[in-house]
Parts: sequence; C-alpha cells; structure tokens
Amino acid sequence: MASLPPGTPPGPGAPHPAPRHPRLDPLADRYAARTHGMKTSEIRALFSVVSRPEVVSLAGGMPAVTALPLDAVGSMIGELVSGMGAQTLQYGSGQGDPRLRERICDVMALEGITDASPSEVVVTVGSQQGLDLVTRVFVDPGDVILAEGPSYVGALGVFQSAQARVRHVAMDDDGLIPEALEQVLLECRAAGDRVKFLYTVPNYHNPAGVTLSEARRVAVMDIADRYDLLVIEDNPYGLLGFDREPMRALRARDSRRVIYLGSFSKTFSPGLRVGWVLAPLAVREKLVLATEAQVLCPPSLTQYAVARYLDTQPWREQIKHFVELYRERRDATLESLDQLMPAGTTWTRPDGGFYVWLKLPHGLDAKRMQPRAVNAHVAYVPGIGFYADGGGREYMRLSYCYPEPDQIREGVRRLARVIEAELDLHSTFDAVDTGTFRAVPGRTPSHEAENIVGPANSDTYEDGRS
Repeated sequence: MASLPPGTPPGPGAPHPAPRHPRLDPLADRYAARTHGMKTSEIRALFSVVSRPEVVSLAGGMPAVTALPLDAVGSMIGELVSGMGAQTLQYGSGQGDPRLRERICDVMALEGITDASPSEVVVTVGSQQGLDLVTRVFVDPGDVILAEGPSYVGALGVFQSAQARVRHVAMDDDGLIPEALEQVLLECRAAGDRVKFLYTVPNYHNPAGVTLSEARRVAVMDIADRYDLLVIEDNPYGLLGFDREPMRALRARDSRRVIYLGSFSKTFSPGLRVGWVLAPLAVREKLVLATEAQVLCPPSLTQYAVARYLDTQPWREQIKHFVELYRERRDATLESLDQLMPAGTTWTRPDGGFYVWLKLPHGLDAKRMQPRAVNAHVAYVPGIGFYADGGGREYMRLSYCYPEPDQIREGVRRLARVIEAELDLHSTFDAVDTGTFRAVPGRTPSHEAENIVGPANSDTYEDGRS
C-alpha cells in the first residue's frame, strides 16, 4: 500500500492516531513558546501561608503602609475624585501625567540626577511594568542579559518571558564585582553571545541587602563605556538608607548609557502601582508605543494621587519616618540573628532597604527545609528563586520591613530552631559536615562570612555561584 504524503488526512474509516499522552489542558499545544517554563515565583507561592495569623512572615517585602497618615491620604484621594473626577477617572496620556513627570524629576534630583527632563520620563504601572517594557524594546529570544547573582525574582520572570538567557555576575559585601562583570563580558564576546544590557539593583539590593560601593560604581561605568554596555538601573530603595545620604545614581554619571527605573511603591504606596522609566528620547518613544500596545495608558487616578501627595504632603519627612521604622526592624533582625543562629550560619548586614541574605551551614538546603519552617510557623523565601540557573539552595532571603520588632525576634527564634533541628538530622545520618566558621579579619564571626553573596575567592564557593 502506497504511503500518503506527509500531512494528508486519513481516509474514511482509517483509525485516528491516539494522543501521545493524556492532557489536562486541551489547549496545551497552542501556547506560545515563551510560556514554556513559566512558574509561580517563590514569593507568590507563599502568599497563602504568610496570611495565616500564626505564621511570622520574614518572606514578603511589603512596605509598612500603616505608617502613612492614612486619614490625610484618604481625604486627599476623596477630594481628587470629587473635585477632578472628569480628569482622574478618564483615559490619559501613554507617557503619563505631565505634572507627575515634573515631580518625578524632583525626586530623582535627591540622588544626583539633576539633568532629567519630564519629556524623558515614562510613567508605568510600577517599576515592574517599566522593566517589562524595557525588555520588550531591547531583547530578542536568545539574547543574553547580565544580572547580579542573586537577582530580583521579578526581573528574572520578565527575562524568562522574553526568552532571554541570564548570565549571573558575582557579588560580595560591596555589591557587584567589576572584575567578574568584565570576565563575563569577555566570555560572552568569545562565545558570540549578544549581550543586551546589565540589569542591576545598586542600592540595598533585593535580595542580598548590599550596596554597590562608590569605587565600584566608577569601575562598573568604566567597564560599560569600554564594552559599549547598556545599564538598566533599578532603584526602588535608594532613598531608604539608614546611616547616610542617598548615593549618587549610576544614571547621574551617564545619561546616554543608563536607563533608570524608579517606583513609589517603597516610599509611598505599592497599592497605587506607580513607577517610571527615565530614558533617552529615542528610547522613550519606543517605550510609549509599547505602553500603548500593552495598557493604552497608566491609570489616571493613581497618577493624580501621587502627584497631589507630592504637592501637598510632607513626603520627605514621611520617608525619614519610614527610614527610622525600618532601621529599628533591621536592628531587631540582626540582634536576633547574632544571638540565636547556630555556628556556620552567615548573613549580610544591610544599611538600608528591606532585606537580609542568609547563608545556611554547609550542606543545608533552604528549599527542602521550607516545609519544616512553615510547620514551625515561620516563613522565608528560599534562595533558589533568585537565580536563573537553579543555584542558591543554601541561601534564604529574610525581610524585616513588615513585621513588628517583637514578631521579628520570635520569627528568628523559630527559624534558628528549625536550622538547629536540620543540622541535628543531618548529623545523625552523617550526611553533612557543617565545617568550621572562617573568621574574616575585622568582622564579628557570629554574623559575617567572607564574600557571603559572591565568590570573590574560589575556596568560598566550590561551584563558582554567587
């Protein structure tokens, strides 16, 4: 019997080929390739757990919005709707409200960006949308994006959706390591990879808690200039430093090579979802077109609310109030870690922002330990969620921004007991050598280890991950 040409439908009575395997989703074969591998982030997966009242959550980075003058903010928004409803409830510009863009330039001036024009600002639905827009504009499938290791989980989700390949760049207590950045660039050049940009969170890093030092800012921008590298500076925490004035932004050093992402989620309200992108005019045009294709325009009401807040409320004093509150909670976290954590546990010591990055004793796995922690009524985010390559299992992110100090102390106590129990379990089965803590000159052995977030020395991380 002659065979039919490929693609010819079977004749009458011919048996139809059976599916290769049963499917729960009848549309599974129709999804775009970019959806393959999509998964819930390690943070979102915890929402149902951390909402339980008996659980102390050291997981989510939720700002302490109850510290806002809620009565004043509520009255302000009510007056906006009653007095300007025809504008606040209507469609707006794809680029964003002009008055808000002016005030955004005032905010960025606090970090040394004094040459920004409102015409270069694009208002977004949080800085998350800004990152998505930038990635849509610049990245094709298969392109390489450089990002610190560890890196913000929301950024990794955006890059995965764009079918980009992420190469992590090592960090240590002073932030991204310039020598590691240059080495990765050389490797990508030798492999013929197209590197589209470096994505970095230089201030009070999420999740590592560290800040890029001034000397390294100079070095990173020098490398960017020599290698013609675009830099995406994501800076939601820059005004939340505990012991110093805001550091000068990378964008303040190079207006052509740096695209800046900002947000009001950490300094005002995450629920309003207002962020922005500061970009050269040619890039701005493409970002506006991408916004219009995606959402038509950012919400008018929330933009007017933020602009009115900046115009009428003492927002600089409010930021200082947030800083004092977060400093107290940071201190409660570090003091509890110092007192309670077993030997071999190490962590960063942030001087701003929301996060501590903790490394477990050798051999322990934060992801595998997570169910036992939840059973002990304490939650954290496993480090694996902050790496694109499956690394980070020995790490966890602890967030101190939301719980009260007493809750933090109790949460750390519970976590320490879980880690101790895990060590006992492994010791019983002789599966883990917890090793001996190696002190670093000038540091307290109980709380810091050499290069806790990056492999500057090869004997610190055998597999070379950060």
